[in-house]
Amino acid sequence: MTPEKRVYDNILQTIGNTPLIKLNKVVADFPCPVYAKVDYFNPGNSIKDRMAVKMLDVAEAEGKIKPGGTIIEGTSGNTGMGLALAAITRGYKCIFTTTDKQSKEKVDILKAFGAEVIVCPTDVEPEDPRSYYSVSARLAKEIPNSWYVNQYDNLANRLAHYEQTGPELWEQTEGKITHLVVATGTGGTVTGTGMYLKEQNPNVKVWAIDPYGSLLTKWHRTGELDMKEVHPYIAEGLGEDFLPENYIREVVDHFEQVTDKDGAVLARKITKEEGIFVGYSAGSALAGLRQLKDKLTKDDLVVIIFHDHGSRYVGKVYNDEWMLDRGFLEVKSVRDLLNGLGNRRLVTLEEGDTVTDALNLMKKYDIEQIPVMNGMNPVGAITQAGLFKKMMADSDVKDKKISDIMEAALPVVELDTPVERLSNFINKENGAVLTRDDSGQYHIFTKYDIINALSK
Repeated sequence: MTPEKRVYDNILQTIGNTPLIKLNKVVADFPCPVYAKVDYFNPGNSIKDRMAVKMLDVAEAEGKIKPGGTIIEGTSGNTGMGLALAAITRGYKCIFTTTDKQSKEKVDILKAFGAEVIVCPTDVEPEDPRSYYSVSARLAKEIPNSWYVNQYDNLANRLAHYEQTGPELWEQTEGKITHLVVATGTGGTVTGTGMYLKEQNPNVKVWAIDPYGSLLTKWHRTGELDMKEVHPYIAEGLGEDFLPENYIREVVDHFEQVTDKDGAVLARKITKEEGIFVGYSAGSALAGLRQLKDKLTKDDLVVIIFHDHGSRYVGKVYNDEWMLDRGFLEVKSVRDLLNGLGNRRLVTLEEGDTVTDALNLMKKYDIEQIPVMNGMNPVGAITQAGLFKKMMADSDVKDKKISDIMEAALPVVELDTPVERLSNFINKENGAVLTRDDSGQYHIFTKYDIINALSK
């Protein structure tokens, strides 16, 4: 049978009707099926496409923006992408403010679609004139024929999910959904989708996932907006330090907080084990769901929202060096250590170089051990401790060749060597080891490198 051929008039018509995909390995220990609503199948690669276009539709209908006008918004990246697509299609300009904790990929993508992007500091109060909320609001007052979207308090945000996401999930699960799990920020997805589902079945449970450092969880539990709860966190696209108007407290049954580490680790796990390349919020949503696993039964059917695509986090969540630097990955082997170092140049000497050359390199790069190479092979080493002893015994040693005074070559360890076994190679006399990567290039690990990696 020939598949249906679909022809669209513009890119915006492809938004919605995203697939519901059963999760397998990452929820293998669950008593019930768990399905992911994979909304990176939207053209802007995130669920925010839905509400971006809806908010613009309402603004146009209400006369808040005229042809040729400028769309202004504070965004973590995904809403901006949806708005940029709409602006291109309908002939508007875009100016977006964002925070300096957002991934570079998000900023670059927005610029690729013709938007002007202003990066603002993260660690300031929302009312601070430097915050991305305040800057976007100010620009909207200064620029003629501009529309300040304000996705946080714009109720067309949640209306989009009430009209689209909720009905899609109800139809796709044939009305069998029992739990909706959403890593939530502006409140539009969790509230709008939850409202629709609860109208169909009041017994559907809505679980919101929130990062530590956000005030939403305490607000939901107590009704209090406690700024003492607010502190910087790394996760992108979820949590808030104020209460957006899109929230309706009664729609959400439970808020669950998760760590930055768990969100990042589980995003990578979803990608590796399910083949679904997801962003930070999806990992956080799964982390929260796993913490709530014991509340589920065999008769339940869970839907978890996967908001956006992993390509927006390749410099962070999917970068081993970034993960290791924050202590988000366990260092188990020499390969893990190597992944955490990034592209670090190996400083070497040759046998014909002089001790003066070695001293200059040590001073320039602030290092204590330098491998001596013969072609591509290590044949010796010069160490700060060894040079100290030789210079104390012979003041003319600076003019000698490296081959005359070099010490034994540093040990070479395999990439799969467990970190704990490195103590067999690094000792009082020997402060470093070498390893070769998969291309045959040598790398050095010092005592400090190992201590630093293990102390994260």
